[in-house]
Amino acid sequence: MNAQRLNVIREVLASSPVASQDELRRKLRRRGIQVTQATLSRDIHHLRLSKGPGGYSLPNGHGTATIAAAAEEDQSPSLNMIIENFGLRVRQAMNQVVLSTAMGSAQPVAAALDREEWPEVVGTIAGDDTVLLICMDTRRASEVESRLRTMLEVGRS
Repeated sequence: MNAQRLNVIREVLASSPVASQDELRRKLRRRGIQVTQATLSRDIHHLRLSKGPGGYSLPNGHGTATIAAAAEEDQSPSLNMIIENFGLRVRQAMNQVVLSTAMGSAQPVAAALDREEWPEVVGTIAGDDTVLLICMDTRRASEVESRLRTMLEVGRS
């Protein structure tokens, strides 16, 4: 399996509803990924995607439909849900942690992190697909990276 292609599929599903395999294939093509229907079917099976009235969604019902439902109920989705849906990878750089997200998702991820008020985090800065978490020191940055990595792994298992 091409890990990059699988990550792009996750990004597409996290950012917009997808009603059919053909629509998903077209969205992937717009991102420069050519894929056959057979390969896409294998990817869908590998990612354990489910298809409901709102289209395809990530495992455990996570995806744009789940986040939209939480918004309709006038409550913020949990940080775990946001990281599972939009987080891609995490790295530590000294007292900073860099969290890569799906395109256009850094702002809501940073807002969710800010709402948590983790004592190890001094502040966050969000771009388009990257969140920078600034920590008090290297040890605390390592703790934050480990916590975020666990959230990402839970979302992929």
